[in-house]
Amino acid sequence: MKLPDRKRRLFGAFLALGWVLFLAGLLVPRVSAVGPGGYRSLETFANILAIVQRNYVKEVETEELITGAIEGMLGSLDPHSDYLAEDEYRELQTETEGRFGGLGLEITVRNGVLTVISPIEDTPAARAGMQPGDQIVGIDDQSTEEMGLTEAVERLRGPQGSSVTLSVRRKGQEQLLKFPIVRDVIKINSVRAYVLESGFLYVRIAQFQDRTSEDLKSALAKKQADGEAVKGLVLDLRNNPGGLLNQAVEVSDLFLDSGLIVYTDGRLDQQKQKFSARRENSRTGFPMVVLVNGGSASASEIVAGALQDHKRALVLGTQTFGKGSVQTILPLDGRSALRLTTAEYFTPNGRSIHETGIRPDIVMERVTRLSPSGTGTQAKGSEAGPANEDPDKRPAALDGTVQRLKSDPQVGRALELLKGWEMFRGLAGSDKAT
Repeated sequence: MKLPDRKRRLFGAFLALGWVLFLAGLLVPRVSAVGPGGYRSLETFANILAIVQRNYVKEVETEELITGAIEGMLGSLDPHSDYLAEDEYRELQTETEGRFGGLGLEITVRNGVLTVISPIEDTPAARAGMQPGDQIVGIDDQSTEEMGLTEAVERLRGPQGSSVTLSVRRKGQEQLLKFPIVRDVIKINSVRAYVLESGFLYVRIAQFQDRTSEDLKSALAKKQADGEAVKGLVLDLRNNPGGLLNQAVEVSDLFLDSGLIVYTDGRLDQQKQKFSARRENSRTGFPMVVLVNGGSASASEIVAGALQDHKRALVLGTQTFGKGSVQTILPLDGRSALRLTTAEYFTPNGRSIHETGIRPDIVMERVTRLSPSGTGTQAKGSEAGPANEDPDKRPAALDGTVQRLKSDPQVGRALELLKGWEMFRGLAGSDKAT
């Protein structure tokens, strides 16, 4: 049995309220936060439950009603709070390790519409031409108009090798675009590093996973061991949809020697947290340019905002997505969990990230083009980032990747800025010597 989505949510939200209050009254009778109004809702809940079970056209299991109630209650809060059943909770744990199944899309609900935060690089969605800001209005033959985020994710995922067709509304395009995409197992390489020119490094972070900061340290150490000291660094966070908060903090900490990185603010004391940089092993002796776009979200915005506020780096590109809320995973019974929005992120200078994003110091658009079929291909210097080559085994491919990166207008501009900084610093040193 499946009620229409909107009615199920409304009914579920009310039903869940009564059920939660009921449990609170039975299990925690001393909790004073539950007022008389809550217990009156319990009576209404019991009446509705009895009416539904007795009169609905089909027999309905109580457990099914309660699950719908929980989903409806959380869905009424915001697009990022939801109930994770056993399989969803297990898949979430797999995602943070960098391997999961699906299309390679990070999505949210914005203004009531299912919206792409970012396609993850080197995945089916990115190769098909999906872009940040794309509005998914249909999944196969099913409209997403009243589809919740959890249901949308379930429909997008499926067995490896199976296909799904997305109907997409894109800004600047009059007609809907169709994207037939074959699902695959998504394996994300979090960090890639390349030498653009002697002393000038390019580092791409695709997503913040549980080993991102360690992989970044290793990549920097290897590049420095292979050549001279770093003169400048391009940190590419474009189309990085975020990930783990602690990894965003550790990456920021690597380039800062002191000061606040990010803080969170919520209703409870434990939701008011501050994260600061430490001096140990900091790499601060070179300038940086951070690349961002509309697909940079959450953890990416934390890093860009911290380095910008501390004037540690110039931020170049376009306005970021603005996903600045904190979701806490609250395990229920070891098998399922709640994902609940508990706080919001703020940059060191007190700027809210949520629904605002990070505005670059240098605003620079990146031109993309559509193929004749209308199924988005991208201009030279793909937004999806460099190909997954092993630089030790494929030197020719590595040279090609570096040339492709340098032909990317935003990477090229970042390199020019870093080289200019090095030149002016040299001039300043000459004047001082004179």
